[in-house]
Amino acid sequence: MKGYDIIGDVHGRADKLEVLLCVLGYEEHNGSYRYAGPERERQAVFVGDLIDRGAYQIRTLELVRAMVEAGSGRIVMGNHEFNAISFATANPEIPGEFMRPHTDKNRNQHKAFTDQVQVRPGLYAESIEWFKSLPLWLDLDGIRIVHACWDPAEVAEVSRWVPPGTEMTTDFVVRANQKGSAEHRAVEVLLKGPELSLKKYGQPGFMDGDGHIRQRARIRWWDSEARTLRDLVEIPAGSRTADGDPYPDLPGEPCPDEAVYRYRDEHPVFYGHYWRNGSPSKGDDWTDNTVCVDFSAVRGGPLVAYRWNRGQGISSEHFVAHGGNDASTR
Repeated sequence: MKGYDIIGDVHGRADKLEVLLCVLGYEEHNGSYRYAGPERERQAVFVGDLIDRGAYQIRTLELVRAMVEAGSGRIVMGNHEFNAISFATANPEIPGEFMRPHTDKNRNQHKAFTDQVQVRPGLYAESIEWFKSLPLWLDLDGIRIVHACWDPAEVAEVSRWVPPGTEMTTDFVVRANQKGSAEHRAVEVLLKGPELSLKKYGQPGFMDGDGHIRQRARIRWWDSEARTLRDLVEIPAGSRTADGDPYPDLPGEPCPDEAVYRYRDEHPVFYGHYWRNGSPSKGDDWTDNTVCVDFSAVRGGPLVAYRWNRGQGISSEHFVAHGGNDASTR
């Protein structure tokens, strides 16, 4: 394969996706988009999170699945696809319950998808089965694609339980939803990203965008130089403590346990998940060997792709975006 176009979290915004594909040189033929530019050998690669939130859930699934089945696209599983699988998987220990409990919070997060697919009988169950077939990562021609974090140890672990090319089993889904299990840890790292306990380091929790106080913060695993609390922890700009005070500066305390997630491999890794804003900036959104392609398409940001060609280095000039400043999606 000569090149890949790695596309960020779509979250039901098929309208933005179709335009972005056209900008990238893809054309629809016989129900599937295919690359039609001068370099015939290109594929689109989706980093997961096709569903939830957006207004065009069915069209998004139809479009991406058609590309995957036609060979013009590839995809890895996102945490929203895994959440959907868990939401639909019965809890074997509690009759009538599911591995992802049907709480108001979880129902609301999944509502856009369940509301839209119910217009076609059987589409929800069919979609869940397709989600189970999606790989949790891809290793393609010297580049890697994963939804939230590439960690060699967790990739190796999951390979034992779900060998490449096989479907995720119900037993694995059950174990991966049991906190404390090795399967749960692996899925959390690969699909949601590693986190650090703020309490462990004597730091206060912070209030997220939904008003919830979070005691754990995401680790900047893409920063190969990060070793301290100040450098490793990602607290959203403008965050406040539970008391409403501006979140304090973090100390330069070493974090040897969490620093193990730092990505130091020469093979570039592409990922989504992190709700970036603005234009891609070096250090936060991309480094010499990591690229984030999630720029909040369903919250008014653009849908972003990174055009990869074998032998090139990582550079801001290879990002392609469409559809930012869409106030209707905020």
